[in-house]
Amino acid sequence: MAAPPIPGRPIDVAAGLLFRQGRLLITRRPDGSHLAGLWEFPGGKRRPDESFEACLRRELLEELGIEVAVQDCFESLTHAYPEKTVHLRFFVCALLSGEPRPIDCAGLAWVTAEELSQYEFPAADSRLLRRLAQTPSLWTLSQ
Repeated sequence: MAAPPIPGRPIDVAAGLLFRQGRLLITRRPDGSHLAGLWEFPGGKRRPDESFEACLRRELLEELGIEVAVQDCFESLTHAYPEKTVHLRFFVCALLSGEPRPIDCAGLAWVTAEELSQYEFPAADSRLLRRLAQTPSLWTLSQ
């Protein structure tokens, strides 16, 4: 179990960008969670004793039942919500084993660049969403 965040200190979050045949994997936040019902990139909170990469591998196994190779950090940003501040790092990942299934999320979808704008994401993801739209080469990554 992760230690509670220190008040005023950003919460570190690692998230994965997993592409397959021109589509990107997104997940829906579960009911009862912060920003419930919004779509996001799978991942979660970093524990004090782990790297962002180790956090992402652990979270994707727990949430989706998949093993990934964590590659380059595509985006790093900090966003202040009224109730907390998050520091997010988004990594490009390659699927090593398993097929994503919604174990600890409300759903998942594989979306094209054109479909991405049809989903509602947290405000913290807005800069990343713009970069994804402006980087068509990412969408050609596949397994």
